[in-house]
Amino acid sequence: MSELSHGAASRRRRVRIVQQGVWHMPLASMPLAAGYLKSTADADPVIRAAADISITNFRGSDALSGMAAELFGTDRIPNLLAFSIQGWNIRAFGALTETFKQLNPLGWVVFGGTHVAHQAERFMATYPDVDVIVNGEGELVFRDILHAYLDRRSPRDLGAIAGISFRSEDDRVITTPARERLADLDVIPSPFLSGTIPLADESGRFPYDVALMETNRGCPYKCSFCYWGGAVGQRVRSFSRERLRAELELIAQHQIDTVVLCDANFGMLNADAEFVTDLLEIRSKYGFPKALESSWAKNKSDVFYRIVKEMSQAGLRSSFTLALQTLNDVALTGMRRRNMKVNDWEDLAGWLYREGLDCYAEIIWGAPGETVESFLDGYDRLAQRVSRIAAYPLLLLPNTEYSENKAKFGFVTVRGERDDFEYVIANNTVTLEEHRLMQRFLFWARALAENMVLRHIWIPLRIQGGLTQSQVLMTVSDWFDASADAAAAPTRNWAARGAVDPDALAPALRWLFGDPAAEDLLWRWWREAIEPRLSDAARPLLTEIFRYDLLTRPVYPEPPADAPGAMPIIEHQGEQFYCGSFRLAYDIPAVLAAMRRDADYSEHLHPVETVIHYKAGFDDLASSTNHEESAHFMGRARSSEVIASDHP
Repeated sequence: MSELSHGAASRRRRVRIVQQGVWHMPLASMPLAAGYLKSTADADPVIRAAADISITNFRGSDALSGMAAELFGTDRIPNLLAFSIQGWNIRAFGALTETFKQLNPLGWVVFGGTHVAHQAERFMATYPDVDVIVNGEGELVFRDILHAYLDRRSPRDLGAIAGISFRSEDDRVITTPARERLADLDVIPSPFLSGTIPLADESGRFPYDVALMETNRGCPYKCSFCYWGGAVGQRVRSFSRERLRAELELIAQHQIDTVVLCDANFGMLNADAEFVTDLLEIRSKYGFPKALESSWAKNKSDVFYRIVKEMSQAGLRSSFTLALQTLNDVALTGMRRRNMKVNDWEDLAGWLYREGLDCYAEIIWGAPGETVESFLDGYDRLAQRVSRIAAYPLLLLPNTEYSENKAKFGFVTVRGERDDFEYVIANNTVTLEEHRLMQRFLFWARALAENMVLRHIWIPLRIQGGLTQSQVLMTVSDWFDASADAAAAPTRNWAARGAVDPDALAPALRWLFGDPAAEDLLWRWWREAIEPRLSDAARPLLTEIFRYDLLTRPVYPEPPADAPGAMPIIEHQGEQFYCGSFRLAYDIPAVLAAMRRDADYSEHLHPVETVIHYKAGFDDLASSTNHEESAHFMGRARSSEVIASDHP
């Protein structure tokens, strides 16, 4: 570099866009929001010439001290820091703003994201070092902020920029008029096609857990608890088909396994069907991507059914979500969801099952109008139809009807220790004591059922044991609470924290998946709390199904290849699997398949030798609470052979 060019480079303003994922896992979450900001700013020739923009992407488990060292550990302190704010990272990022202003008092701090949008009075008082808060779509607003900074404007003289809040010279919070939402999303350069987000690291590997994509923005609904993308109750706008296809082709060329869409209602538009058609054509060419996950359309139209059939016939993996939130009519009315067709869910669940597709449901505990009895009744109704239920505690999010009308609904909340979410601990139909009971239930429901430590036993226990899924989970909660075994002590702490501290679930899952002490305790719970409730005729089969559940947990921790008794590893369609052979007292895979069809299974009550495959790589995911990804690592029976000598 010449002396002249070196001097020009040193005068370029240093801009850092900072993002942090929520998941606790070795691989980072893709910084899609930051990528949009940088690619849009870099496309402006004035900004590109005057500013050196970089993305710093932290993982959910990164500590504050490490983040500070990464941002400020050199003599090139940023001139402008822009933080992508969510409820889980605002406390850490707020602390970093204070450090930044000590190092660079004249530097600018910009906050953006749905958690801080339209909340400037509160957050500027809480974090006085923040100069600007963005109140909507950030790409073009951020570009305008950078122009103001490069023009040496004061951060207290930004009234010409629409869609922001800032402090005036007399320290008042000024909010400018809202900026119109983008009608043409393609004005945002693609962070993939522009190279802003590289899809390979220095070693040539994909550095993220999944590839995130947006095909559209906006949501036509306005649920009381939701502020999806700051665009609820608005027209849906789509990226062009040509752009999305080009992004998919690049993802496929990098052999990325899973695409996760950030859309609120995928499967609602004809453009969504075109996206799936393009994805399948590209997969047939490159073999990737192999899975597509999304938040599916709340109301299932003909487009949705057409998409699902096409995906099913092509063997494209996905989990289909029934985002029901509650089955209680009073609570649904308060949520503004009473008239959604999504609540005609039973036929849909049956159709998905007949198509051979995984279907799970989402419900929320803590909604006004819900009671303990109605929630557990709805949970058990769902359990009869879906393979997984994701049961979450209600959080009050900024800019939602629930948040803005707390007194009307009788909400009592506590703000998270590490995040900025308001966790509901009581409302006008739920007492504090009832919430404490349900907090323990939610922990075990999430750990054992949603995250599939146990998967197969629920239907057989209902059919042969007369026990609903909620009854079984309540026995788990009661048994572990009463256990005098020292190994059970951590579970009580996790269960007590679980509904208001998301960090409690990850260590619990690592323990349940991989610690021999956990397996021993689960067996003791089964022997002491469940077997006495079973008939003599049902007990042997149900106990063997419970054993099969434990047997088919992911391989974790993964042993060295030369460890004694280690299962061999095979390769199938470009992926590695552990391959194990196990003797079962009955042909459990066949029994389970018959039970799901409500068919006779008596012909399968004989010993078999079963081969089970486990996808390798769960060590990289074990710190996560992402059940959609964990599902791919569960053991699956590939073949069973009757043990002739034991057959009657």
